[in-house]
Amino acid sequence: MTTQTETDQLRVWVDQDLCTGDGLCVQYAPDVFEFDIDGLAYVKDGSGELQVSPGVRVDVPAHLRLDVLDSAKDCPGECIHVMRGDSDEEIAGPNAPIE
Repeated sequence: MTTQTETDQLRVWVDQDLCTGDGLCVQYAPDVFEFDIDGLAYVKDGSGELQVSPGVRVDVPAHLRLDVLDSAKDCPGECIHVMRGDSDEEIAGPNAPIE
């Protein structure tokens, strides 16, 4: 059986105003998250380029979906937002519906 998160395109962004610099996201998905010189986490695009503009969303590679979802779930700063690519519905992060 395939869940919706396994088939949907997901996008992710980090709210640096809430980032604690804990680094769980960088440990879980280093191809998606990286620290900048300010000690805060940012997302990287498909070519690995750090996206430092506030609110920039990047596509989540299919093989990293679960790692990115776990990052959002376990983030102590609650600053990682995972959205459905087709609807902008937040499925993981501080504004996601509680299951």
